[in-house]
Amino acid sequence: MEISTKNKLLKPSRVTKSPNLRLPTLDLERKTKPKIMAAIPAYNEERFIGSVVLKTKKYVDEVIVIDDGSTDATSEIAKAAGATVIKHEHNEGKGVAINKAFNMARKLRIKALVLLDGDGQHNPAQIPAVLKSLFEKKADVVIGSRFLDIKSDIPKYRTLGQRILTFTTNLCSHTKITDSQSGFRAFSKKAIKAMDFTENGLSVESEMQFLISEKNLKVAEIPIYVGYKDKAKRGPLSHGFGVLNRILRHVGEQRPLLFFGVSGMIMFLVGVAIGMIALNIFVKTGGFSTGYTLLSVLLCILGALVAFMGIMLNSTKNFLSDLRTSLTRSLEKRDKEE
Repeated sequence: MEISTKNKLLKPSRVTKSPNLRLPTLDLERKTKPKIMAAIPAYNEERFIGSVVLKTKKYVDEVIVIDDGSTDATSEIAKAAGATVIKHEHNEGKGVAINKAFNMARKLRIKALVLLDGDGQHNPAQIPAVLKSLFEKKADVVIGSRFLDIKSDIPKYRTLGQRILTFTTNLCSHTKITDSQSGFRAFSKKAIKAMDFTENGLSVESEMQFLISEKNLKVAEIPIYVGYKDKAKRGPLSHGFGVLNRILRHVGEQRPLLFFGVSGMIMFLVGVAIGMIALNIFVKTGGFSTGYTLLSVLLCILGALVAFMGIMLNSTKNFLSDLRTSLTRSLEKRDKEE
């Protein structure tokens, strides 16, 4: 199935690296190294995983299924379909699964990595379209968007939730895309090498968007169609609020000046506004409004302190980042000399 591409090159911003995860022993010494690998995180997907693997194998050299603690036959069916399976003993989260896929891709020196979900919502026949911009050197990360030209049959509550999460992620990451939570993505060798994730759960796609900016990677989107064959395993509200909470926490950790600076400025301005109300009451009546005045002073002081804390945390973060970069370069230089 041919899909017309609609690439949208976007801007950059910044993030940190998590420690490498241990991988199971695989055949990394094979004579013919795979060039394109597909990774499929899966949790209790025995109904769909077999067909997803078989269809995906037509378009890639290697299929990895990360079974994130399934209690059904997901691993057995994936193996029977021809996938290499990494099995978690218990549910560790989508972020952990994707980190293992990236570590595997780095070990195998993969040319391109494709991520797609194991529940059958993505069409593997669209993999060539997702890879097109990578091979044309137009992008380092290509995202299959559910909200571009092709109109998918998405439940309205999902659409609303995805729009809110996308708006928040775009605002905080300074990178604008139409579908921040899409699980259908492709990564170039440069992106595979640059990206490492600290998020364990479902907010890992949002973290990718921060890393795209941090690592100065080019991103493009193409329209995809998705089909929801099953009800969501998690409640939409708990899922949405969980991801939103992680996005805001990530902003606080990685962009303290934005998070605390904006919060502090809002509190300060609200305090000023309340102070103006107190002043207006005094001018009109000659009476002193104790409540309004105390609240105004409290908010102004608190807002100034929060904004100052944002400045201090941002300076500390930049110092540690520069120190880490300097140490990394020193180690690389020493390794070359040795």
